[in-house]
Amino acid sequence: MFTLIARLPLIVTLIGLGGLAMFIPALHAALIGARVIAEVFFYFGALNLLLALFIGIALAGRARAEHPRRHLAGLAGLFVALPFLFALPFHQAVGNTTLVNAYVEMVSSLTTTGATLFERPGRLAAPLHTWRATVGWLGGLIMWVAAIAVLAPMALGGFEVRRRAPTQEVVARGFVQITERANLSRRVRAHAAQLLPIYVGLTLLLWVGLIVAGDTPAVALAHAMSVLSTSGISPVGGLEGGGAGWGGEMVVAGFLVFAVSRITFASETRGRGIGTVARDPEIRIALALATLVPAFLFLRHFLGAYELEGAEMSLVEGLATLWGSAFTVLSFLTTTGFESAGWERTQDWSGLTSPGIILIGLALIGGGVATTAGGTKLLRVYALYQHGRRELGRLVHPSSVAGAGREARYLRRGGAYMAWLSFMLMAFSVALIWIAFALTGPGFEAGLVFAVAALTTTGPLASVALPEPVLYSSLTGAGKAVLTAAMILGRLETLAIVALFSPDLWRR
Repeated sequence: MFTLIARLPLIVTLIGLGGLAMFIPALHAALIGARVIAEVFFYFGALNLLLALFIGIALAGRARAEHPRRHLAGLAGLFVALPFLFALPFHQAVGNTTLVNAYVEMVSSLTTTGATLFERPGRLAAPLHTWRATVGWLGGLIMWVAAIAVLAPMALGGFEVRRRAPTQEVVARGFVQITERANLSRRVRAHAAQLLPIYVGLTLLLWVGLIVAGDTPAVALAHAMSVLSTSGISPVGGLEGGGAGWGGEMVVAGFLVFAVSRITFASETRGRGIGTVARDPEIRIALALATLVPAFLFLRHFLGAYELEGAEMSLVEGLATLWGSAFTVLSFLTTTGFESAGWERTQDWSGLTSPGIILIGLALIGGGVATTAGGTKLLRVYALYQHGRRELGRLVHPSSVAGAGREARYLRRGGAYMAWLSFMLMAFSVALIWIAFALTGPGFEAGLVFAVAALTTTGPLASVALPEPVLYSSLTGAGKAVLTAAMILGRLETLAIVALFSPDLWRR
């Protein structure tokens, strides 16, 4: 059965999966007595399953071309077309919003951005928040599988940093022989079979952990799906609005590690011990940032409180503020965007506001390659660090020869070049989207926050980057169009979009 489903076009599979997902908010609404919402999602879920069935029958047995550009174009099309199907029941269930707002909300959820036009949590019924979190969870699953099945074979999405072609000697000796190339359906089937149980299992494990910590089952489920997908969607305005407290934040922090590096869940690293994880460059960079940045923020607030007359802090409050900074830094580094309850306490204690530019910088760096996190990825930062370290070494010892193998040499040369290209494309994208937002109405600072939040898929950034939160609901119709395009661009990365229009790719 699973083999038959995997042979269907990807869009058919996802429409059917979306139809099944609609039964989750339908069940939630039925349990709390929201009959109208339950009926809307149940009927739309059944219609989606029928639509998937009819399209599958129409396309059964039809040969499909296996061109990389079509896979990449199809992935981009998914983030444009699927939100429309997901927005229809959301629009009907809300009742007093436009279809455009519902579509933007679903694009935000599917791209795991988490930017919402309904800033007040009570504006939506609880099952609608469950639907937003479910769509975000599906978006994270799509990116998990697509990163390995689509982007990795094309050396995109961060894989280009470690791309290595076989040497001429190896090819000449006949050690490289490709007898068959797996098509997209086979790659999706293979990788989905490996990743789906892990993704579901981690979500259920976090759900149980948050319930034990004090959250209600519905809130815990939404937060669990949001953490694993790094969407930052919450039905209560964030982790601080739930009942899990500090224990819930500690549980969540343990699962944010899966957005730092794919080595934490990849099948090829199982059984190699904790040393493999400790040596991973993405883990090491994330650990350094999660240690140094909170320490800097804590010292800044400590010095500010020292100069403030009458400011006092106990040891427990000091540890709480330090943890609040560490958790918030890790959350925004993985582009999740959850804020710790101790984040505001730190500012109240010292009388200083935390510089939002730090959170913007962390979101721009992003999480790991082939994870649900956005941003420019930690592996690219590592490639640039290794290149800079090598260049400084050559200044001291011009005739030195660097070691560590052929892969490390490529990482310092070609990998660093591709990483620098990605950073420049990200900077260009931020500037372009920033100008587009400026033309649609938001101010100078608000436009920058909107641009970075959309391109890094860190929607909650808008509420903490500036002293006063900026609201997505304040955007005009043109601004919402810019936001939608920026979120899709940020989810796929600018380098992948550029590759889509590459003449070399089309000729192949």
